[in-house]
Amino acid sequence: MPALAVLPAAQDGEPLPSLAPMLDRVTPAVVNIATESHIELQLNPLFNDPFFRRFFNVPDRPLRRKTQSLGSGVIVDAARGLVLTNNHVIANADEITVNLRDGRDLKAELVGTDPDTDVAVVRIPAEQLTAIKLADSDRLRVGDYVVAIGNPFGLGQTVTSGIISALARSGLGLDYEDFIQTDASINPGNSGGALVNLRGELVGINTAIFSRSGGNIGLGFAIPSNMAREVMEQLVSFGEVRRGFLGFQFQDLNPDLALAFGVSANEGAVLTGVLPGSPAAAGGLKPGDVITHFNQRKLTNAAELRTQIGLARVGKKVEIGYLREGRARKTSVEVATQADVTADRPLKNERMASTTVGEIPEDAPAYGRIRGVMVYEITQDSPAWRAGLRRGDIISSVNRQPTPTVAEFVEVLNQIPGQLLLSVHRGSQAAYLIIK
Repeated sequence: MPALAVLPAAQDGEPLPSLAPMLDRVTPAVVNIATESHIELQLNPLFNDPFFRRFFNVPDRPLRRKTQSLGSGVIVDAARGLVLTNNHVIANADEITVNLRDGRDLKAELVGTDPDTDVAVVRIPAEQLTAIKLADSDRLRVGDYVVAIGNPFGLGQTVTSGIISALARSGLGLDYEDFIQTDASINPGNSGGALVNLRGELVGINTAIFSRSGGNIGLGFAIPSNMAREVMEQLVSFGEVRRGFLGFQFQDLNPDLALAFGVSANEGAVLTGVLPGSPAAAGGLKPGDVITHFNQRKLTNAAELRTQIGLARVGKKVEIGYLREGRARKTSVEVATQADVTADRPLKNERMASTTVGEIPEDAPAYGRIRGVMVYEITQDSPAWRAGLRRGDIISSVNRQPTPTVAEFVEVLNQIPGQLLLSVHRGSQAAYLIIK
């Protein structure tokens, strides 16, 4: 028989390094997720005519088509049967089935989803389950070795390895982003799977890839475990994520602004407006302050600040480090919700219910002589957002009725049940927006 060139089990009496022992422990906690949903078919308008329906034997009830998809998930709490995955894996699913490594198929119950971070939690029967311990993802460093586990292309459980290529990535289209970038192979079907360190601890939930071909090119992204943990706890407790709100507007520091404020361009975010009566105002923050730290975490851009605020627990105090006229300062503010700040002026019009408005700050001279209300927060993909309204916009009238104050804006808005015509000012530009 010819000799085969293979690695020995040991070299000079010492075993060769292998990830196998760690994977033996953690792979039973990584599951395959199959979903089934139904979509309503859009028929030609001719088929709405009763004659055509009878002639072509089209039933009166809407036609629906069954769709199926595959993804991955991670058991993170064996006692409660909690499985972390991506929102886009189980979105609009009528049935969710979790397939375990030992061959069991378990029907899953949806606990909650958060499209803004692409995190979802499902629950399966807590019987003989293995869970993965969550690591502190804030301690990750570029160059750390990681292993991705999932179900790419529906082939079955697959393991790939690589390193962390970058941290705090954003720009993938979600409202709250703080992605881990890795070159460990992540492909379609890996979504919701585990990214673990060499100790077998969960550091991230595999979520997305950047690719022009649809296959892996070494640009994979995972949601950090700390973010996934915080979202999961709120979904389990409340069935939703209750977003923190501090009541200020902010933007990135470009080189010119950084020079004007005497800071570096990658040192936090500059405040452009503070809502009167908000936690930020109570904490003494003012437009022009440069936020550099949030709960001792150093910030490099506005996206990081937005994510930290959105994940902060309502009712808790957070410490904010900032620069004012070149001097470092700190303040402590209590996280509220948008509803807490605007509870005395509820909006009954559903088209604007996802929007928080406030008075134009007195120390914001850039807005000139415009009288109206400023948009402080707006939910992405809401009717107002889809119409083009954005944070920082000033609304001077609703259906041609002037709205110089918040009280007048709310009074006018609550009298209009239908379509809205807003006069909106953005910088030196003005336009009308229609919210249907």
